[in-house]
Amino acid sequence: MAELDIITIGRSSVDLYGQQIGSRLEDIGSFAKSVGGCPSNIAIGTARLGLRSGLITRVGDEPMGRYIKEQMVREGVSLKGIVTDKERLTSLVLLSVENDKTFPLIFYRDNCADSALSEADIDPDFMRSSRAVLVTGTHFARPHNRTAQEKAIGIAKANGGKVVFDIDYRPNLWGLAGHGAGEARYIKSNKVSQSLQAILADCDLIVGTEEEVHIAGGAEDTLTALRKIRSLSKATIVLKRGPMGCVVYPDAIPDRIEDGIVGKGFPIEVYNVLGAGDAFMSGFLRGWLTGEDHATSATWANACGAFAVSRLLCSPEIPTWEELQYFLKVGSPYRALRKDAAINHVHWATTRRPQAKTLLALAIDHRKQLEEIADKLNVPRDRIADFKRLAVKATAQVAQGAAGFGMLLDDTYGRDAMFDAAKHNLWIARPLEEPGSRPLRFEFTQDVGARLVEWPVTHTIKCLAFYHPDDDKALKDEQAQKLLTLFEAARRVGRELLVEIICGKNGPLEDDTVARAMEELYAQGIRPDWWKLEPQATAQAWATIGAVIKRNDPYCRGIVLLGLEAPEDALARAFAVAAGQPEVRGFAIGRTIFNDVAKDWLGGQKSDDQAVAAMAGRFGKLVDLWKRTHS
Repeated sequence: MAELDIITIGRSSVDLYGQQIGSRLEDIGSFAKSVGGCPSNIAIGTARLGLRSGLITRVGDEPMGRYIKEQMVREGVSLKGIVTDKERLTSLVLLSVENDKTFPLIFYRDNCADSALSEADIDPDFMRSSRAVLVTGTHFARPHNRTAQEKAIGIAKANGGKVVFDIDYRPNLWGLAGHGAGEARYIKSNKVSQSLQAILADCDLIVGTEEEVHIAGGAEDTLTALRKIRSLSKATIVLKRGPMGCVVYPDAIPDRIEDGIVGKGFPIEVYNVLGAGDAFMSGFLRGWLTGEDHATSATWANACGAFAVSRLLCSPEIPTWEELQYFLKVGSPYRALRKDAAINHVHWATTRRPQAKTLLALAIDHRKQLEEIADKLNVPRDRIADFKRLAVKATAQVAQGAAGFGMLLDDTYGRDAMFDAAKHNLWIARPLEEPGSRPLRFEFTQDVGARLVEWPVTHTIKCLAFYHPDDDKALKDEQAQKLLTLFEAARRVGRELLVEIICGKNGPLEDDTVARAMEELYAQGIRPDWWKLEPQATAQAWATIGAVIKRNDPYCRGIVLLGLEAPEDALARAFAVAAGQPEVRGFAIGRTIFNDVAKDWLGGQKSDDQAVAAMAGRFGKLVDLWKRTHS
């Protein structure tokens, strides 16, 4: 059995797309970054849709090249064919959405890494590991790129593999237009037509828009061009027709374009057409390579294209298999799919960065409590920042580089500690709430969206709300609205959200109290990635909470327990009660670990090393206790 289903060959870039919709590229103020380039997008898209994919390309030996490789790992794409070019930079693409028909586009590809792809980069063993290879029209524009793709085609054919050809016509990348003409989709060229026609006989699947079929067929009448392609190739031909979907021609070309095989179409609002073809190809390949009929493959392709057209970026917008199936089953009331909260949640939950299933964290995001200790000891508050750096050392000692360890750190005193924690690859969450606020208020500013843009994408938002289901309705509504505003901001800027709920300080804590609170928040449309909850007295309470999560958000990462300065024996009981509950994934405990140590260190009774050893010892005991009760 082949190791891979598909290997794509050609362009890889970092795409920088303007975030101000309706703006000239000259006026863009900020950009969203993603992996781009037709074959790179398709490698990611097919992996998301459940195929085993690989990519052959070149990237620079610099942060953008490393970003592409790291993203491919996150997406599940094989890196075996990606060459790091030490002499050239990774290519860039800049784009703006001026309106629904105008998308100014600049390719920064002067002697870039992927344009240097050569025959030597095609590893025969890697090629033989795949059932199919996808080549792209743009990489036939330069002689050394062409020989690389021809070598890949030859190996695939000799090994019984399929050859897929994405015509992918970019006139300015063939030298037919200037740097400012990146948006141009068609310029007639006999030279380009002859170059592409030379490889058609080797293809099993040929896919292109009407303009791309024109260039491949050497004619500006679509039927004439299709018949020319058919005269040169027995491949299945797929004609992409934008909002009209696509038509598949497995055999002879009919008298009318519409008389081929068609799939279901999906009328949607056009937001950005860039990347739609790559999403389309990903969907079609999912069907074609798994033996589906052409109508099904076309339907999946149309649906994937609809997702991409309705969103801003390229590869990040391609749906996952779960998301595609949800859409095909449930549909959407929105022509602008990016406005569908249910679909967006499936997309987010199935594309967010992978994490360990267990999370064991030292929570030292406390501000008010540590300020009180410092003030009582008459110690400058800025010493708190130094203490938090010691807490990072303690956590790192226990973690020993393993996944699933983390810290809660604040902006007030934890800035340098965050820098330290990042060096140890620790999960980091940061609080947004004003300490002790009820009703909930955000710290520093109520404009959380503007604040979150400045955060690293790997940082998780943490927000504590003192919320009880028996509170007055007005108070509950105010707090829920605040959390909903935060949830929406988190999704818009692509940051994970941990919501901490403490019920027991403002009312009785019964077996159903926390579950009722969570049910109410879910009903408002709040779906955090993590919950942080106080320990429960019974296994039944945890089972009730787990049922609420399963019913409302099966994609939730889970629950971490908070400590509330409980002694170690009380936490041992809490861990035991939570044992066997699949939604409880770890803990985020603070004062039990650091409170007494902070007093001694700030008071001059402990050295740095002693403070680190004391916190590491306590944190390590809790980690061992958790592992014993949850093995």
